[in-house]
Order: sequence, then structure tokens, then C-alpha cells
Amino acid sequence: MTSKVAGSVDNRPRKRSTKHIESKRGVENWKEATEWLRVRGIEDIECITPDFAGVARGKMMPSSKFTSNTSLSLPSAVFRHTISGEYPEETGDFRYDPLDGDLKLMPDLSTLSVVPWETDPTAQVICDMITTRGDPVSYTPRNVLKKVVELYTDRGWKPVVAPEIEFYLVAQHEDPDYPLKPPRGRSGRTITGGQSYSIAGVNEFDELVDDIYDFSDKQGLEIDTLIHEEGPAQLEINLRHGDPVELADQVFMFKRTIREAAIKHGMFATFMAKPMQQYAGSAMHIHQSIVDSKTGKNVFSKPDGEPSEAFFSFIGGMQHYVPKALVMMAPYVNSYRRLTPDMACPVNNAWGYDNRTTAFRVPHSEPEARRVENRLPSSDANSYLALAASLACGYLGMVNGLVPSDPAYQTVNEGSVDLPRGLLEAVSLLESEPGFAQVFGQEFINTYAGVKRGEFETFMQVISPWEREFLLLNV
Repeated sequence: MTSKVAGSVDNRPRKRSTKHIESKRGVENWKEATEWLRVRGIEDIECITPDFAGVARGKMMPSSKFTSNTSLSLPSAVFRHTISGEYPEETGDFRYDPLDGDLKLMPDLSTLSVVPWETDPTAQVICDMITTRGDPVSYTPRNVLKKVVELYTDRGWKPVVAPEIEFYLVAQHEDPDYPLKPPRGRSGRTITGGQSYSIAGVNEFDELVDDIYDFSDKQGLEIDTLIHEEGPAQLEINLRHGDPVELADQVFMFKRTIREAAIKHGMFATFMAKPMQQYAGSAMHIHQSIVDSKTGKNVFSKPDGEPSEAFFSFIGGMQHYVPKALVMMAPYVNSYRRLTPDMACPVNNAWGYDNRTTAFRVPHSEPEARRVENRLPSSDANSYLALAASLACGYLGMVNGLVPSDPAYQTVNEGSVDLPRGLLEAVSLLESEPGFAQVFGQEFINTYAGVKRGEFETFMQVISPWEREFLLLNV
């Protein structure tokens, strides 16, 4: 990969003060962490971890208690409830046990950073979940991704990724029964659609964007580019390529950052896959390449610059396995509203060279930057699980020597949909693929499937406007 993601345009001046930029991954031990907190006058610290939805769960405490070897714990139930807070009853091999014990939070000190939107000096640190015996909890999102990365490591490979995250800015309102509306920009007018790559579209929210950059700098988060997308007040942030766990951490933190910056300016930022029915949804495209751990060379390219067998097998794995792992990249009922024809997103498992209508696009690049872009994940996905799923599918293709179809040179996102059409179908496909137990762990699959079925049951309790509109007086 090159430092710029293909298709991105660095399209606005960045008014950034370098005196606030934090170095990333700079704290390695508790002694350094104590000094880091002291120098910045940090009073409180948030110890957080992502749940299945990517929501930050954890505890806040005084920094003095954090550095005094205090044992931190969370109930395991945090990873066994739905997005709406319910605990599903038994579903297949999944059962919620109300007597489940605590899990321990183990801070990853390399993620220590300030919380720039807090008024009091506050820091945050991402934690891994371990058992009371010190073993990794296999079904938690960050550990699922680490397991997949370790599979690559065992083969002498190092995956490199670069996510692109789309989101909408919307006007604030409290009633969920009313459709979302775009916010007013600095011109005082509501921005309309058709603003793809528009400088004026970004400038409508110039002060908000500046706060996003400022908050990001203070956390050591590095934005590569920012553009306006097709939908009204729909933006996209591209991140620089790097280690999958570090990039998943960054997406996790960016979502918090963007939401906080939007609230500061009197609007909401939403990562729903399909927040407004007449406009395109929001994706989290993932660019992926694999390098040899010893040589640092891209294994997708031969010495003569031609594509390698590993490159084609990676694509073959994506084609074969991604539809079965789609629920990790499209995790909600709403996610499947995005995956429809004529909405600027793929609806198939086709691949092609620089063909944005395919699920798996190979951007034009030099041989050393050859990569595969997965265009199926939606922005509502947990970044750890989406990256784990995408990389695992490519890995299975490489180790099993799968062969892809011929590349598509025509438009392929019109007409029929060749993917799961809904949440329950996607859950069943995840459970039915025997190869996933090796890469994700059976405990994760059972737990995640149970939560997703529970979320579907919660959704079924809600009567939609469509039902009232067309069924009330007609049936």
C-alpha cells in the first residue's frame, strides 16, 4: 500500500497546530504511563473496551488509583447483551448465565491518550479482556482480531490494512419515529445530495471538521484524507495504512471523536448503514495487503511485478467466505437496507480491477502497493470484527489455494442480490461454515449468533411506518 488510499483526494487545507500532536504508541510500561499522566496533569482515566457493537464499555477512576496496580473488572454479561440492552434467552448453543463471573480489564498502555473533549484533564486507555487466570477471553472483539492476526504471523505473513469510514451528519431531534434530516451548514441552508468530492460541501461544516482534526491530533490519531460523499452531509475519513489491531483501535476512537465533535456543534454524527432511505448508505471500506514478515515484500506481487498466486487465492477466499461472514461486517437489520441495487454499493461477491461496482476492488497501483479493497462492510460494523472477518476470509483462501472467478469489467451492482438479504440468513451462514471455528473460535460464533438473533427478536417487536401506511386500511 501507498500512504494514500487509492481514490482519495486530500481536498481541504488543514489548520492544524503541531504543538498538540501526540506521538502514537509511545507508552510502553507502567513507569512511563505514570510519568505521562503526571506531565499532562491527568486527573481521571477512562479504561474502555469495545463490546460487540463497538460501544465503549469500562470504568472511570482517578489516575492515582489507575497507577496503583488496581484490579479492574467487568461482568461478562457486557458481551452477551443486544444493542438495545436485552439479554437473549437460549438460542442454539448460546445461553446467558446471570451468574457469569467477572472478566478483568488489562490496559494496553500503548493506546493511552487524552480525552480532548472533556473539560477536566482526562485520559483514556483501551483494554483487553482476560480471565481471572490471565488468559485472553476468546470471544471479545479485540481478542478475535488478535487471533486472526496471529494466524498470519504463524505463516510468516503480516497483514496491512487501511479503513475508510463514511458517516452522516444529521440534525438533532429526540423522536425516533421521525425521519432524519441533514443539518444546516455555515451558509444557513440544508445541504443537499450530489456533493461527492465537493470542497464546498466540506466547507459547510468547516468548524466541525477543524475540531475533528484537533481532537484527532491530541489523541495521536492520524487522518489521511477527508472528503464529502454523495449523500447530503455525508463525509468520509480515510486512515493511513498499518497494523490491523492499531487501525481497529483508531476506528473505535474515531467514532467517539466524530460523535463528540458533532454534538459540540449542535448536530449528530451517525454511523448507521442506511440512515435515510432515499440516499446511499455508509460503508467502511477496507484496503488489505499482506507482506512477508522477513523481507517486507508484498506477497501479492511476484518479483517481476505480476500478481502472485497468493493474491488470487486471497480474492478467492474473499469470494467464497465473505458472504458467510457478512454478519460480522453488516451486523444489524438496518445494514441490509444498504446492500440493495442502485445505491452505489456492491450486491454481489464479484471482483474487478478498479471496478467500484464489485464487492472486491483491486485499485490501480504499483506492484509493491497491490491490495484488495473489501467494499461490503458497513460503517455500523465493529471495526475489530469487520477487520477480523475480512482478513480471515482472505487467509482461508490463501491456505486452501482457492481460485477466484474471472474479474468483472462491467457494472455488476444492478439487478439481483447475490448476498444474504437479512440478518437471520447471515447468522445462519456464519454458523454453518466449519472453517470459521478455526479462525474465530467456536465460543465467539455461538455467543455472537445468539446476540444477533436476540437483536432480531427485539426488532420484530417494533411496528414500522410502512406497516401502518400500507396495511392499516388495506388488509
